Amino acid sequence: MINNSITINGATVNAGQRMTIDLPLGTLYTHAPLSMPVHVVCGKQPGPRMFVSAAIHGDELNGVEVIRRLLQEKALKRLSGILIAIPVVNVHGLLHHSRYLPDRRDLNRSFPGSDKGSLAARVAHIFMEQIVKQCSHGIDLHTGAIHRSNLPQIRANLQDQATSRLAHAFGVPVLLDSSLRDGSLREASAELGLPMLLYEAGEALRFDEVSIRAGVRGIKNVMRELDMLPPSRKPRKISEPFVARSSNWIRASVSGVFRDMAQLGAHVKKDKLLGVISDPFGETEYEIRANNEGIIIGKNMLPLVNEGDALFHLARFHGVANVAEEIDAFQDDYHEELLDNPLL
Repeated sequence: MINNSITINGATVNAGQRMTIDLPLGTLYTHAPLSMPVHVVCGKQPGPRMFVSAAIHGDELNGVEVIRRLLQEKALKRLSGILIAIPVVNVHGLLHHSRYLPDRRDLNRSFPGSDKGSLAARVAHIFMEQIVKQCSHGIDLHTGAIHRSNLPQIRANLQDQATSRLAHAFGVPVLLDSSLRDGSLREASAELGLPMLLYEAGEALRFDEVSIRAGVRGIKNVMRELDMLPPSRKPRKISEPFVARSSNWIRASVSGVFRDMAQLGAHVKKDKLLGVISDPFGETEYEIRANNEGIIIGKNMLPLVNEGDALFHLARFHGVANVAEEIDAFQDDYHEELLDNPLL
């Protein structure tokens, strides 16, 4: 059976074809046209239609590189179904190295959008109408905010069986059963009955090689789970991930110069010393300690902090020591790969 074609912004991609399509986003102050680039791979055989998007927050760059590498994969020649790759959703934000759009709105709080609303609402509307409504599944790629780094993790509605299945297939040690936020792409997709994963890894405005490689491999794992790609010739064992029971941010009690003493993925016990905040002279020092036992899945990367700033994102698990072992094995696996093959 031959796959159906797909039409985006008036351009039709037939079975066995690949095409880059520009979605018009209006013009800049200079009257220069602006567009959202979309790359479509239409497999010869029918199957799911999946979008993979990045840079909904314009300063989150890891996903841009994940999609570039994904589109170079030779396995896509044997694709069943359709892959729609959008490396830069928030083009305005990317141009300005900014999380937000020029109107200071968060695009990921503006879905499903409106063709008569704010700039953010209009971009969200275009994305929903042209991309999401034509798909059966989705993966959205994110990083931590500026000066924050995240351990590779999947956030999803794990109460939904179809979504949970894909989250477990992705292949990262940590899953967060994350509630849907108003105006988010995940919420808008869920209202359409579309299973969607959110991959969080790394830091804004930085490339992190482990996060990038884990993202590419995770997307391929999901595509294989959906029978969009053939099985790997060298299958890797995917360990059962751990679902966090809950998580919280440990915040700065005072303003000052922050010296951290704990790494991403570290297993910490309650009252463990995580860092110290001092004044520039070192005359006063305030200790930051863990308020629970857990795993650090996110952390502040900037030494200068204000009172109330988020410093460590601590997730709690059943069998936390086992989680720590699995995270160590996950990181060791990618570090060994980096030594064997540093360039991709």
